[in-house]
Amino acid sequence: MAKKSDAQSKQADLARAVTPPGKAMTDNLGHPVSDDQNSLRAGPRGPTLLEDFLLREKIHHFDHERIPERVVHARGAAAHGYFELTTSLSQYTHAQVLNEVGVQTPVFVRFSTVAGSRGSADTARDVRGFAVRMYTQQGNWDIVGNNIPVFFIQDAIKFPDLIHSVKPEPHNEIPQAASAHDTFYDFISLTPESMHMLMWVHSDRAIPRSFDTMEGFGVHTFRLINAAGESHFVKFHWKPALGVHSLVWDEAQRIAGKDPDFHRRNMWETIEKGGTLEWELGVQVFTSEQALKWDFDVLDASKLVPEDLVPVQRIGKLVLNRNTENYFAETEQVAFMTTNIVPGIDFSDDPLLQGRNFSYLDTQLSRLGSPNWPELPINRPLVTVSNNQRDGHMRHTINPGRVSYFPNTLGGGLPAEVPASAGGFVSYPEQVSGPKLRIRADSFADHYGQARLFWNSMTPIEKEHIAHSLQFELSKVETRDIRVRMLDHLERINEVLASQVALALGEPPRSKQTAEPGGAGSADSAAEAALLAKATTPTTASGKLQRAKALSQEEGQPKSAKGRKVAILAADGVNAAQVKAVQAALEAKGAVGEVVGNHLGDLGDGVTATKTLGNTDAVLFDAVLVPGGAKSVQTLMRRGDAFAFLGEAFKHAKPVGALGEGVEVLTASEVGRLLRSGTPNAADKSGDAVGTLSQVGSAAVASGPAAAQLAEQGVIVGSNGGTDAAIQKFVAALAHHRYWNRPQVAQIPV
Repeated sequence: MAKKSDAQSKQADLARAVTPPGKAMTDNLGHPVSDDQNSLRAGPRGPTLLEDFLLREKIHHFDHERIPERVVHARGAAAHGYFELTTSLSQYTHAQVLNEVGVQTPVFVRFSTVAGSRGSADTARDVRGFAVRMYTQQGNWDIVGNNIPVFFIQDAIKFPDLIHSVKPEPHNEIPQAASAHDTFYDFISLTPESMHMLMWVHSDRAIPRSFDTMEGFGVHTFRLINAAGESHFVKFHWKPALGVHSLVWDEAQRIAGKDPDFHRRNMWETIEKGGTLEWELGVQVFTSEQALKWDFDVLDASKLVPEDLVPVQRIGKLVLNRNTENYFAETEQVAFMTTNIVPGIDFSDDPLLQGRNFSYLDTQLSRLGSPNWPELPINRPLVTVSNNQRDGHMRHTINPGRVSYFPNTLGGGLPAEVPASAGGFVSYPEQVSGPKLRIRADSFADHYGQARLFWNSMTPIEKEHIAHSLQFELSKVETRDIRVRMLDHLERINEVLASQVALALGEPPRSKQTAEPGGAGSADSAAEAALLAKATTPTTASGKLQRAKALSQEEGQPKSAKGRKVAILAADGVNAAQVKAVQAALEAKGAVGEVVGNHLGDLGDGVTATKTLGNTDAVLFDAVLVPGGAKSVQTLMRRGDAFAFLGEAFKHAKPVGALGEGVEVLTASEVGRLLRSGTPNAADKSGDAVGTLSQVGSAAVASGPAAAQLAEQGVIVGSNGGTDAAIQKFVAALAHHRYWNRPQVAQIPV
C-alpha cells in the first residue's frame, strides 16, 4: 500500500526529475565544457575533427530531440491539478479513489484535437481529446475520453480507415486539420454508423470557446465492481463549472489565423495568473438488467445513454491549477492508456474499447521507443513499482540481486502476488460463450435514431449552425456523387435539414419547406432558424425519447462572466476613471478587461494599452466596450479598425457597450446604423427609429422600449451620469455569453 497522497504528491515526485540550470556547464556525462561555441578544428580555418566528442554529443542529441508525434491527438496542451471526491461510490465500487471523500488525488489532464498535426490550429472543427490521469494510491487511472460522448465507428478494426480518410489526402497532404474534403466524406457516406457522431461534430460542440467550457466524456461503458463482487455499468462525465460554450464557425476560422494557440494560451494564462479550470465528475450508473430493456445497446460506442433515462450523479471536482514545467517532458511524453484502471473498475465488451485496449500499448512503444516508457517522470505512478521485468532500451531502474522470476525461493518469494482480499486486481468473472465469428450484433444496427434525437434536442440557433457547418464542409467536397450520398443520409435524419444543405450545394431540396440558407459559416438567418425550429423527426434507439436533456448547450447552462476577456477600445485621452471602473467590475467577476489602444503603452492617467488595434482582433475577445474621453473618441472615429471590432463582435453575437462619448463611436459604426433603423424611440413612443444611440443612452439606465430592446440584444450604452449602472449591466450581459436575436446581422460587412 502506498503512503497517503494528496494534490501535491505528484508535484513532489516530478520535482525529483527537475534539474535547474547549474553554474558550470558539463556534457551529458559530467565533463566540464570550456567552449560551447566553437567546434574542434585543425587550425583556425581547417576542417572539423572527428574526435570532437562535445560536438558529436550536442548534434546527436539535437538530431533525436523530436519523437514521432501521435497519429491522432497530436496537438495537445496539458496542466496539473487534483481530483477531490465529494460523494462516495462505495455501494458500487471498491476503488479507493471513488470511496475516500475529501482526498485530493493528483491529476494530469491533456486536451487535444484529433485530426491535425502538432503545428495545426487550436480552433479547427474537430473532436477534442479530454484525457485525465489520476495518480491514485492503487496506481494510475486514465479516463481517455473526448468532448463528445459517442464515436464515429462501432468496432476498432475500422479505426485505421477512419483516420486515413480524415487525415490530409496522401497525394498532396491537403487539407491540414480539416475534415472538409473528399476522402473523409467518401468514407463517412459509406459508413452509416457515423451519422450520430457526425451531428455532434457539425454542432457547436466541435469548436469550444475554451478548454474549461468543454464537456468531457469517457465515451465507453465501463464496469464498477463493489466489495461484494457485484457489477454495475457506468458512464463517466466531466461537467464544466462554467457551462458548455462554443465559438461560432466564422469566428473560429478567423482565430485560427489570428492566434492558432488560442485554447492553450487561454489555459496557460489563466493558471499563470492564479486562476483555475474546474469541472465536476459525474457518473451514470445502471445495471445490465436496465440496459437490456432499452432499444439501443450500451456496448455500442455510437450511442449514448440519455440523461433522461439515467441522471448524472455529480460526485467530485476536478481542478487544474498548475502549468507544466516543460512541454516535451510532460505534455508530449505523457502516455495515456485505456487499460490504466484500478481495482474496482473494469471493462465492458464494447468492441471499440476492446480494440483501444490492444492498440495503446503498441502506440506508446512506437512513440517513446522503449518498453521502459512507464519510467518517464510524467508516466510513473506514485506507488512503488515492483515486478520481475528487467533491462530494455533506456532502463532507469537498477534492480539488485539475482532473482528476476516468479515463483522463487532465492529471493524470498518476492515480489509476491496480491490476493483480491488485499486489494489485488481481479477481472469481473463475466460469463462468455458463443461461436467465433466476424459479425456485428443486431442491437448495433440502428444508425439514425440517436442522430434524430440529437437533432430534435437542439435549439433553433444550434440547428442552424449544424446546417451551416454541413453546407460549408460539403461544399468543399469536389465529387458530386459523394455530396449526394451525404444528402441521402441527412434526409434520413431530417428532410428539412437535408433540403437546406441541398440548396447551398445547388441540389434539389428534399422537402417542400425551405428557406434561403443563411450562408455556410457566415451570418445567421431568422427565416432559416424559424424553419429549422419546427423540423423534427420521430426517433428510434433512444429509449422512447423524442428530445433529451443535456444535449443542447444553449439550455440550462450556468451564466458566469468568469474567464471572459473584454476588449476596451481606447486612445490617448481616454476617460481613465471609466476604464478602471470597468476593469474592477470585470475582475470582481473573474473576467479580464484588456485595453486595446491605438498604440502600446501609456494612454494617460495610469491607463496602459497591452494590445493595439493592429496586432489583435475582436475574435480573440468575448465582448467589446468603448469608454468615453473626447480626445480618445476623436482618434477612434478615424480608425476603421475600431468600427471593425464593434462589427465583428456584434455579428458574432457578443455583448458590445459604450460609455459617455464612446457612444458616438458605436453610433457611427455599422452596428449603430442597424440599431438605429430597428430601435423604437424611447422619448416619443412612436416606434420610429431614434436619431442617435446617445438618445437611447439616457434611457438605457432607466426604462423604456428602446433601452429594453437594446439590452435584450446585448448592447449596453450609458451616458448622462448613468455609466456606473451601465458597467454593471455590461458585466451581466457578458455572463449571458451570446445574443442570437439580433436583427439584420447579415448586413454587417465583416
